[in-house]
Amino acid sequence: MIKNLLKRYARWLFYSFFVVMDVLFILLVWFIITVTIPTPVPNDLTVLSLNRTEISTDFYTLKNNWIKKSETGLWEIYLEGDGFERGVVEGKLNKELAEKQEIAFVGQIKKMIPSQGMLNYLKFFIAFFNRNLDKYIPEEYKLEIYGESLSASDQFDFIGPKYYRMLNYHAAHDIGHALQDKNMTVGCTAFGAWADKTEDGTLLIGRNFDFYVGDAFAEDKLINFVKPKDGYKLMMISWAGMIGTVSGMNEKGLTVTINASKSEIPTGAATPISILAREILQYAKNIDEAYAIAQKRKTFVSESILIGSLEDNKTATIEKTPSKTELYTSENSDYIICANHYQGKAFATDLINQSNIEKSSSNYRLKHLTQLVNETPKISVKDAAAILRNRQGLDGKAIGMGNEKALNQLIAHHSVIFKPAKLQVWVSTNPFQLGQYVCYDLNKVFAEASGLKTKKELYEKELNVPADSFLYSAAYKNFVAYKLMREGFQIRHKHTIKDTIDSKTITTFIQLNEEYWETYFILGNYYRDEKNTQEALKYYNLALTKEITTVQDKEAIEKSIVDVQEVKE
Repeated sequence: MIKNLLKRYARWLFYSFFVVMDVLFILLVWFIITVTIPTPVPNDLTVLSLNRTEISTDFYTLKNNWIKKSETGLWEIYLEGDGFERGVVEGKLNKELAEKQEIAFVGQIKKMIPSQGMLNYLKFFIAFFNRNLDKYIPEEYKLEIYGESLSASDQFDFIGPKYYRMLNYHAAHDIGHALQDKNMTVGCTAFGAWADKTEDGTLLIGRNFDFYVGDAFAEDKLINFVKPKDGYKLMMISWAGMIGTVSGMNEKGLTVTINASKSEIPTGAATPISILAREILQYAKNIDEAYAIAQKRKTFVSESILIGSLEDNKTATIEKTPSKTELYTSENSDYIICANHYQGKAFATDLINQSNIEKSSSNYRLKHLTQLVNETPKISVKDAAAILRNRQGLDGKAIGMGNEKALNQLIAHHSVIFKPAKLQVWVSTNPFQLGQYVCYDLNKVFAEASGLKTKKELYEKELNVPADSFLYSAAYKNFVAYKLMREGFQIRHKHTIKDTIDSKTITTFIQLNEEYWETYFILGNYYRDEKNTQEALKYYNLALTKEITTVQDKEAIEKSIVDVQEVKE
């Protein structure tokens, strides 16, 4: 009897095992089919047989296209043709740069998420989440991304196929700022001024692109000059492997910059905001046309798209969420300010937006930028640069270097100033917005760019804005040293490394950035790890006396104080 029961049980286990394996196999096949994104089909493959020519160090050409490194440190690339042709050529021209960018990007992701298990989970989650991503991207841009992906690095194939990888990279900004409470490290600030508010009465736009994915990611800024087969000629500031727009101006004097806002958790893929911004830049010549393009695209995150228009001689903001789109025009007659929250009537009672205003650094920066603009009667290009470089808080208060409440948070990927009436643009050079702003005249660039065969400089040297004197100061050297020490403290705290730090080092750390709240929070964590509750409480309370970035940061300090007090008791 028992023998027969054991046989039945063994048979049941045997069949159950195969049933489970069959189900898992079916689920795996379903998952692969579901997340597989088909590659677009180009009409003409001729461009694939072409190879770049090395003219000189850091200067390559291919047909009429080229890439070169300027003496300013900025990389410049010129592209023409349809989507697939542009993509293939760009991939061949910037192959090494794109690989370097991917190394920096993946390295920073691993630094932020050191757990391999979590990285694998995120890889499969994003694959499933973005399974329909290609359906929301215009065919022209899918072909461009596909063309460029053909030259992508092999070393990251473990993440996914090249085209799939690059398609998803264009949504990385959106997913990051939608799923993280602090929107990655994103605190962009921008403004537009015109009429009586500018030196010559014409439109002037300034913006800081504070999207931080590590210092290495921002080392090689790429200035794109594009003559597409369809649409308007354009320039944009980006990085190798990126065909979307975060900051740019077209030949009609229309400018586009994007500012992330607090977003609801997305439920599925939609158009990446940088792709929408690129479409506006390539196909719109005024605010109404830009707004019409924004209305027809569904995005899965919330974003403010600041549009400057030569034709309208003013600036407006397209405030867009997954469910609403509104065109916001400033109540002021001659300027507009844009941070990371919405100002239009459609979002006046929006709970997510209200929470963002109350808890983030956005409203503080908006007030500060408004203050600086009002203090400058007639804004010139040099005035705009000074505003964008401002490291203080409201009323000139010292709030510590690197504070997210500052307009210049010392993390910017780039800073840019546009003067549409003359088709001029000023792009910051490393580091952050502290290096010189390099001026390009798009009329001259596009007149000379096609077929360039000699390595000549295309920028307007006499119009450059000099580097910030802060760059050469002892204070800047202190900030560099502070960043290194901060990283050391953070690594020690994260990995619970047990080694006592002497009082002289503690004093030095404070002196390097003594007005910054995080300095004292880090030291509170250090002493808490050392079981020195008295010193931990001292530094946590000191942190509360400084200008704290967000409500969440303040709550984290207060919670740490409560936790330490409970242990002490």
